[in-house]
Amino acid sequence: MQTSFTPEQLRDPALARANQILRSCVHCGFCTATCPTYQVLGDELDSPRGRIYLIKEMLETGRPADEKTVKHIDRCLSCLACMTTCPSGVHYMHLIDQARAHVENTYQRPLSDRVLRGILAQILPYPRRFRLALLGAKILRPFARLIPDARLRAMLAMAPRQVPPVSRNDDAQVFPAQGPRRHRVALLTGCAQKALNTDINDATIRLLRRLGCEVVVARGMGCCGALTHHMGRTEDSHAQAAANIRSWMAEHRSGALDAVVINTSGCGTTVKDYGHMFRNDPLAADAATVSALAVDITELLARIGLPEGAPKGLRVAYHAACSLQHGQQVKAAPKDLLKRAGFEVVEPADSHLCCGSAGTYNLLQPEISGELRRRKVATLEAKAPQIIAAGNIGCMMQIGSGTAVPVVHTVELLDWATGGPKPRALA
Repeated sequence: MQTSFTPEQLRDPALARANQILRSCVHCGFCTATCPTYQVLGDELDSPRGRIYLIKEMLETGRPADEKTVKHIDRCLSCLACMTTCPSGVHYMHLIDQARAHVENTYQRPLSDRVLRGILAQILPYPRRFRLALLGAKILRPFARLIPDARLRAMLAMAPRQVPPVSRNDDAQVFPAQGPRRHRVALLTGCAQKALNTDINDATIRLLRRLGCEVVVARGMGCCGALTHHMGRTEDSHAQAAANIRSWMAEHRSGALDAVVINTSGCGTTVKDYGHMFRNDPLAADAATVSALAVDITELLARIGLPEGAPKGLRVAYHAACSLQHGQQVKAAPKDLLKRAGFEVVEPADSHLCCGSAGTYNLLQPEISGELRRRKVATLEAKAPQIIAAGNIGCMMQIGSGTAVPVVHTVELLDWATGGPKPRALA
């Protein structure tokens, strides 16, 4: 793709990066075949190729974002399926992130949008606030039909019926390995996950300790920044990311870490991109180190090795979270581990397509998200599974709200298969 940025514009590292990405696009359209929003809406501007044209024109001219451009950028899930299928290596993730930041800085959204986005940014990354909001949602749920805004109704519908108890494993502390220590790892305990499902971190810690890992929950660690980053709130997301970098590097310098383990794949994609996010920052070297240490829990387990388990007689439909299969290119490890643990693993048709969760997408774009959930649940249930497994809390909540089949985290099944308790969702 030809671009016409001026030499003065290209002195800006962000625009220089955008120019590099835009020039790598050859208009082939392969991305339209794997784009969920294009599959649902059939509008070229709701495909990666269409959005790239809109972003190019907006950034080249330096103009403020307009309503049309914002509408189509907002409809992007950031599922990154387009990056997996692109033959030219277009790094769409960095481009759409920059476009969202430009929108946030130059476009005046309607008041209701600003209020809603502000509430999400001030609640979701903070577990205590999120828990209070979930309790409020439980009270308001019976009155959902009286609420005119579909997005607010979607929030009430997504809230769990029961708020899980607080887990003390989320506090800053060190969990010693059981037996000889083979590895020392830091665990990202997440933010929304600590309010929605505390069993995931508990299972992760048990399993890692059983396999000889000392597990560090670092002091000062918090939200990875993904939720605000994808809303274009760069200042907020970078502040959250910087706190994590400092926290993990303090642990790394006091006693070398073998890995930073992440069991929420949406967070993992962002943490692995810290090196890019801070490439022009004084934290650049530390950010790059953290990115290099970051691994999904299934990557680490595949590296360590998992004991082979006896057949369980249970059919597990594995849902590949977009942030894991497209964002991190981790595809085989979760399925291989489940099979090794003794489960029968099946995959749905069109497993590359998004379930519609995508961070806050199911709250901000409930109609499109709902259609994607319906399609995903139908393909999963077609496999007649007894359990659905996923590696991302957002996907688990999204799919779980549309099916009666129990939805559990992959690590919960692996923990159970190697001596841990039966996942609560299966009880």
